[in-house]
Amino acid sequence: MKSLGELNKKYDLELDKVVKKIKSSKAKLVLLQFPDGLKPYATAVVDFLEENTEAEFMIWIESCYGACDTPTGTEGLGVDLVVQFGHSDMMPSY
Repeated sequence: MKSLGELNKKYDLELDKVVKKIKSSKAKLVLLQFPDGLKPYATAVVDFLEENTEAEFMIWIESCYGACDTPTGTEGLGVDLVVQFGHSDMMPSY
């Protein structure tokens, strides 16, 4: 398992914004989607979010090919919020 400290050295997943969104939406069950490169950090992210919210979390283990690849078939799970993480800049810097 990878640590949140290792993750924070490489990427800023803006977990503080995720915590605020979970709290503001009063989500009880949150589905987290990670690209394959971030999946080794998924449980560390869940640990952090559990410590800072009252929500429960599920990790989407299927493939994720980008922001348009949203999980399907979750309607019957009772998910209140889906959070997609990425590790690449959306816009190039010049």
